Amino acid sequence: MPQNDAFRALGRQKCLRLPAGVPLGRVIRTGQALPAVLPVNFSLDTDASVLLATSPGSDPVRAVDGTVVAFEADEFHAENRSGRSVVVTGRAAVVTGPAGHERLVRTGPASWTPLRETVFVRIGAEMVTGRGIGGATAGR
Repeated sequence: MPQNDAFRALGRQKCLRLPAGVPLGRVIRTGQALPAVLPVNFSLDTDASVLLATSPGSDPVRAVDGTVVAFEADEFHAENRSGRSVVVTGRAAVVTGPAGHERLVRTGPASWTPLRETVFVRIGAEMVTGRGIGGATAGR
């Protein structure tokens, strides 16, 4: 396969700066042995884990708690055909400790939908990869 010099691999630190600047990402998991994608709003924790805020019976809780998932966030600029895509892969787990939950109520992501009860899901940043294409934003 020919090498495309327009694409550049991004280092871990550059990858971890991207998600903080975009409002939505996607959780990629398996469902009935098939890939399934779930759009989510999110934030990054201090250890680079991806955090989701959801309700106790939601798809993210039922489908991903205790499993390895991928999370993807993208930034793109159509006017100059540039952008970056970052994938964080790791084990997802519901935050269960009261101290961790209380901290995330203050500092974690807020759900875009009203919730009676908030549950936080953490996706560990065990593997972080990304690539950029074209323009000045690709190498930031």
